[in-house]
Amino acid sequence: MTEFEIRHQPDRSRFAADVDGVEAALEYRMEGSCMVITHTHVPEPVGGRGIAGALTRAAFEHARVQDLHVRPACSYAAGWVDRHPEYGDLLG
Repeated sequence: MTEFEIRHQPDRSRFAADVDGVEAALEYRMEGSCMVITHTHVPEPVGGRGIAGALTRAAFEHARVQDLHVRPACSYAAGWVDRHPEYGDLLG
């Protein structure tokens, strides 16, 4: 698995990672104290490496630290939280 660093870019409402020169991102919008995850995109050349899961985990961890709720409006994030019930307390 390729190592990559996830960056939170609050000015762009997203979490991003550069992997092998390709950018992957999770986008969100804020609705009060709720982070609504709207889109997760990992380009095909770097797919299958756990990048989308890492981006989603970073978003949920950020929400936990900031005392936010999360609404996964994108299908990937919704499926991810179903597989990770330890983050279910953040849903709102």
